[in-house]
Amino acid sequence: MNAIEVNNVCKSYGEIQALRDFSFNVAKGSLHGLIGPDGTGKTSMFRILATLILPSSGTASVDGFDVVSGLKHIRQRVGYMPGRFSLYPDLTVEENLRFFATLFGTTIEEGYPIIKDIYRQIERFKNRRAGALSGGMKQKLALSCALIHQPSVLLLDEPTTGVDPVSRTEFWDMLARLKQQGITILVSTPYQEEINRCDDITSLPLPSALTTPHAPQTPNEMHPFYINKECQPQPSNNHPSANNHACKNETIIHVSHLVKTFGTFNAVDDISFDVQRGEIFGFLGANGAGKTTAMRILSGLSKPSSGQATVAGFDVSTQHEAIKRRIGYMSQRFSLYEDLTLTENIRLFGGIYGMKPADIKHETQRLLNKLTLQNEANRLVKTLPLGFKQKLAFMVSILHRPEVVFLDEPTGGVDINTRHQFWQLIYEAAQSGITIFVTTHYMDEAEYCHRLSIMVDGKIRALDTPEALKRQYAKENLGEVFTLLARNAERSE
Repeated sequence: MNAIEVNNVCKSYGEIQALRDFSFNVAKGSLHGLIGPDGTGKTSMFRILATLILPSSGTASVDGFDVVSGLKHIRQRVGYMPGRFSLYPDLTVEENLRFFATLFGTTIEEGYPIIKDIYRQIERFKNRRAGALSGGMKQKLALSCALIHQPSVLLLDEPTTGVDPVSRTEFWDMLARLKQQGITILVSTPYQEEINRCDDITSLPLPSALTTPHAPQTPNEMHPFYINKECQPQPSNNHPSANNHACKNETIIHVSHLVKTFGTFNAVDDISFDVQRGEIFGFLGANGAGKTTAMRILSGLSKPSSGQATVAGFDVSTQHEAIKRRIGYMSQRFSLYEDLTLTENIRLFGGIYGMKPADIKHETQRLLNKLTLQNEANRLVKTLPLGFKQKLAFMVSILHRPEVVFLDEPTGGVDINTRHQFWQLIYEAAQSGITIFVTTHYMDEAEYCHRLSIMVDGKIRALDTPEALKRQYAKENLGEVFTLLARNAERSE
């Protein structure tokens, strides 16, 4: 028996066709993956099944109820975690949970049995605002909110994007337990190790081939379709001192005994390291380990409590404005203005960076050509697939040829082929002499760094090349190294 049935669904937004004749079924009680590259309509499909938007044509049903005529019945039977918004950051943990319980006409007490194994892990933080939670804690709260009314079907649109590998594993262990309770789960994810944990897979076609979707597959049958090895960058294990494009022994970032304290809490706890010009330096750590705080200090957005650090020769405590003029910065949450066109964004940031009008005009054309977006120059950024947005955002962040670019989880939620293309851009930037300081939760991306550090409890627990770290900890891959170190964390979130 099927819990979800979709037949020849189409969805258009003006001239943009998100879904075309899309059909698939999800067996009752299964954990089913809806997998596809950016821009293939995954989120539109989730929103149709959650009865938030209507299909342009075709039919879809959840638990036997049509998404159009059975809207009220479906909403009582479905739990939904959207990719971008599911919590109110200014409400506490308990207030969020109570709000969602009230929304579905129930109470925390009535729904507690189904969420207790999950909610107990964060219940001691019930009075903390949701916006102050780490990524892993937010996802546990969001899952609790989606389950509070005891749904029979769970819709999860990339629920672990931006979450560290250890928290992702814990989250999927929770999904396995929910499946054992008979809940049907439909989930999308860009992480291969999570795809492998699905019972069945339905793959959406690539944007250039919007035809009939592939039939349900096992996870192993996914690989040839989604991993284009021709565009996969080759990991670079050589330190840039051996790279002709890097300046040998020229330190561009120097950090010595850096500390950042909030009250009595040391978010960054006495860290020291150097980064060389032209190096791709991976700055890894679990959610809440302190890496974003450290990056904000180095990019001139926050001052340290003690210790010293310089970026491009300028002191982070006294010369932060000079630092800002010599760096680029790209975050996962905000990089471009979505209500402006591609060209308008490039020109705006060129002006912010103090570039001359003639240079801005030249760089705008060069950038659009580089990304093969010449025909999209006047398109609003918000209409671009995520992968295109992120590649554009990176190129804009180095528009003014900075000495260092800080990338805070730049490929979160981006499909694997687009991530490989993104890293090719990173390689080219590093070869031109730009130093890349990057955080990522993708351990395959960590392999592409010249060197990387792993933070735990505000301290750097490991720092070396990827190959050296695997040898040091006798592990086959960096995911195992990361998990070993992160599971030894002592401080609570």
